[in-house]
Amino acid sequence: MASPPLVPVLAVVGVGLIGGSLTLALKRSGAVGKVLGVGRQLKSLRRAQELGLIDEVATLEQAAQQADLIVLATPIGAMASTLKSLRPHLRDHTLISDAGSTKVDVVSVAREALGDRIGQFVPGHPIAGAETVGPEAARADLYDGRNVILTPLEENSVSARERLIAVWEACGARVMLMDPATHDEVLASVSHVPHFLSSVFMWQVASSANSDQRFALAGTGFRDFTRIAAGSPEVWRDIFLSNREAVLGQLQEVRQALDQAEQALQDQDGQALYEFLERAALARRFWASRSGLQ
Repeated sequence: MASPPLVPVLAVVGVGLIGGSLTLALKRSGAVGKVLGVGRQLKSLRRAQELGLIDEVATLEQAAQQADLIVLATPIGAMASTLKSLRPHLRDHTLISDAGSTKVDVVSVAREALGDRIGQFVPGHPIAGAETVGPEAARADLYDGRNVILTPLEENSVSARERLIAVWEACGARVMLMDPATHDEVLASVSHVPHFLSSVFMWQVASSANSDQRFALAGTGFRDFTRIAAGSPEVWRDIFLSNREAVLGQLQEVRQALDQAEQALQDQDGQALYEFLERAALARRFWASRSGLQ
């Protein structure tokens, strides 16, 4: 007799790139039984069902009553209302996690919404994504070799933590454990601020009087620098507001670095400008070679 899958019933709230790729990865590895899809737009959920991302469309109440694992792949601003809706119907063994890009704010929201059931919530953040959105963007290999950060709570049991680690490893991911505050500070630097700067730059170019001419002449450098600015405004607005203090702190450091580089240019100090650019180039090359990314 075959053993049951790692996750007999999975519910994903928000079946787009992140949530849909999770379901495809678990289906690929045979780690999931039935997959329920929950969301705000029925049309999108029906499309996810057509693509094989989910098996059934469900409500939050049905997800809480049936699922062994519920993953929230929603904008951070929707976490509070989602968790509050799940709370009255949760079974004792059901595990909840999220894919939110910030953790301190999410943990605070979860504590308030779940109350004495907070031990069933293990916060998570897969470090994977793209500027594409919707069910069509999902792919089974999105998490292969990618990092997934979990920020377990003191109320989480060892078994709850281990179950979630096993789920992400079944997706091909590498799991890292971190405390929520450290997660938010680090991600503000290497994820949130880059998106903020890319969006600000894109806004500035698009708002210029000769924007059509600029876009006509833009090449691969412009493409690479602005790619992430095409991400979901709703998702990124919530991320910036949720991690506001850490993002503002990192922006101060970026502003100091910009002032330093600008001063070298103002002074026509070729040596200082060269050293600044060299340090940046070497750091980028070292990171690319170590991470396997280009």
